[in-house]
Amino acid sequence: MLIQLAIMGILAAMLPLAVVWVSSDRNKYRKLIWVTLFLTFDLIMFGAFTRLTDSGLGCPDWPGCYGHANPLQALDQIRAAEAAMPDGPVTVMKAWIEMIHRYLAMGVGVLILAIMTIAWLRWTKSKRTDERFSPWFPTLLLLFVCVQGAFGAWTVTLKLQPVIVTIHLVLGMGLLGMLTWMAASQSRHAPIAQNAVSMRMPAVIAMLLLSVQIALGGWVSTNYAALACMDFPLCHGQLLPQMDFANGFTLWRHLGKTADGEYLPFPALTAIHWVHRSFAFVVIAFLAWLAHKAMRIDGLRKTGLWILVVMTIQLLTGLTTIFLQWPLALAVAHNGGAALLVLLLTMLNYKARIPTATAAHHATTRLSAA
Repeated sequence: MLIQLAIMGILAAMLPLAVVWVSSDRNKYRKLIWVTLFLTFDLIMFGAFTRLTDSGLGCPDWPGCYGHANPLQALDQIRAAEAAMPDGPVTVMKAWIEMIHRYLAMGVGVLILAIMTIAWLRWTKSKRTDERFSPWFPTLLLLFVCVQGAFGAWTVTLKLQPVIVTIHLVLGMGLLGMLTWMAASQSRHAPIAQNAVSMRMPAVIAMLLLSVQIALGGWVSTNYAALACMDFPLCHGQLLPQMDFANGFTLWRHLGKTADGEYLPFPALTAIHWVHRSFAFVVIAFLAWLAHKAMRIDGLRKTGLWILVVMTIQLLTGLTTIFLQWPLALAVAHNGGAALLVLLLTMLNYKARIPTATAAHHATTRLSAA
């Protein structure tokens, strides 16, 4: 089974690798990083689809499906589980959704392994002088993927325990951010004004705020609290509805249960939803200010504009998800908007550091000339 799964991972990586190979881009290494970034974004979107369709336990074991490499081989076990629990988590469709998600994840892992291998080979060939191929970050990236894979396994083996699923989501966004930083470091950028350094600390704060909001959003999703408040801007017709923060934000507990094993009370779900909704306005206000500031700096205007556009769309998808009672397409799009904001803020953080690096390079050049 493990050999078959490894083959599936390689096959999932073959198309992206072929795209890089036939590309007219002379810098294949940079192209591979950008293609891997794109596939990672797709993986996050499909992971959201997997979670939101309740397919996380479509195959209740790991890494295979009832000990097999694909649902076709496990069809008898899947049908038996579906017959025993028609409304349960195991169906043929959910099994395929879960395994496709795993295949895509393995494909991303293969691509990152390829990036690391190329980096080590090129860096060694250049006698460790070509910093474009410094292998340390790609190696860290591979280790990070292994940790992410471990949380993916625990997501299944611990039966969708909310804290594990939420960490798995946050790590996925972290992987996207790391790949974005690496892609940015391999790309050319338009000249950026020296006053862009004033964006460094605000950009870091924005990323931290967004990370907290993503974690809160993951907590809403993994606890199935998206519809705990069906009205807006109030919740159950109140500014401060009845809420149970103690049970809602107890991290180590089973899905739908309190730490004592009792059923999770509805006020706990209300608290989870209300905190995510309320903190969103803090994030929106700060990102709007950050985007406005970035749009006034040469070299950051487009990034600031895109942050403003995506943030607006993210707000609309969040609100319509409530008003339309959680349609699947909008819920997945809401996750995609969060991923896009991670990408854009990572790019902004990187670009805010370019003027300092450029100034340091010019200073070194002048000293060498002297």
